[in-house]
Amino acid sequence: MQRRHVLRAAAVGTGSVAFGFTMTRPSFAAPAQTGPSPYGSLRSADANGVMLPQGFTSRVVARSSRTVPGTSYTWHGAPDGGACFADGNGWIYVSNAELSTGGGAGALRFDASGTIVDAYRILNGTRTNCAGGATPWHTWLSCEEVDRGYVYETDPFGERAAVQRPAMGRFKHEAAACDPDRRVVYLTEDVSDGAFYRFVPTTWGNLGSGRLEVLTESGGTLAWKTVPDPDGSPTATRHQVANTKRFNGGEGCYYADGVCFFTTKGDNRVWAYDTAANTLVLAYDDNLTSNPPLSGVDNITGSPASGDLFVAEDGGNMEICVITPEDVVAPFLRLVGHGASEITGPALSPAGDRLYFSSQRGTSGSSWAGMTFEVTGPFRGA
Repeated sequence: MQRRHVLRAAAVGTGSVAFGFTMTRPSFAAPAQTGPSPYGSLRSADANGVMLPQGFTSRVVARSSRTVPGTSYTWHGAPDGGACFADGNGWIYVSNAELSTGGGAGALRFDASGTIVDAYRILNGTRTNCAGGATPWHTWLSCEEVDRGYVYETDPFGERAAVQRPAMGRFKHEAAACDPDRRVVYLTEDVSDGAFYRFVPTTWGNLGSGRLEVLTESGGTLAWKTVPDPDGSPTATRHQVANTKRFNGGEGCYYADGVCFFTTKGDNRVWAYDTAANTLVLAYDDNLTSNPPLSGVDNITGSPASGDLFVAEDGGNMEICVITPEDVVAPFLRLVGHGASEITGPALSPAGDRLYFSSQRGTSGSSWAGMTFEVTGPFRGA
């Protein structure tokens, strides 16, 4: 069952209240409110420093600056955004490197039993690769989080060279989410007065050309307007179009079943853009949630099977929190001893029974002490 939302939430920018419903369940108040996790409470930290619900286990699959077990590949520093891809009977997890020099992205290949059988580089020579997004045609969009940064389309399987995609705009990129229904790619921008974009390819499946648009708001009505100069020079893309709607530090981005969810770390919010209704509401706001468990809102992913969203923290309690289709928010896991780090790159395996993520700077706070984890257990819908 997929998450189908037309959320009821505080309307954005108007001070009024918008109302909606959820197609697969009775309507509950939104933004999401603190409640009991469907996975149960967290147990004491395991040997890897991970607090998990009953029935779940963790392992460390890679460490920055160390050789990945079973391979000759050295895992990159500052692991950030990631995604999983099916690979025959196994799967691949890709991970960005948020390094100012020597950025790019790497990949771990697993066989059907979950054993790592290969690790390799899929992108080199780029800067501060933060988040990104998977495409329906099985490529990984790796985004540079620098002024006038690029999006790079990479091959998770390591067979084709990465390709720069300037038509998708040059700005401080964070994440991307593909919408195969409207044939667009949504993009977030990590600055305090950032915009929310969508790229409309000339041909779906080919990101070499197309139109970059920005979300605007006038009189409470949202609209998409073309960005005249996607190159962003001399005028930044977010300053080119009148009435551009502003977002405080765009972060993760995830599309499912007609809704694009994206996060803003500057105000600890999870937004839900209903693509058919052209409405924007709050799925989570720590100022509108009693005893909010989620802060430092960052990367986001979801389970198509259960509709659960998984949101990682940059700071806070170093947790990944779950937001359920019943609009309940609760901790799913917590890292102990990683107070100088952030959680990055949450991604579910194709079967939905394993969750991958990284502690970008590990327990020491160094970019070269990152740790990439796998959590296995009874995920809902798997």
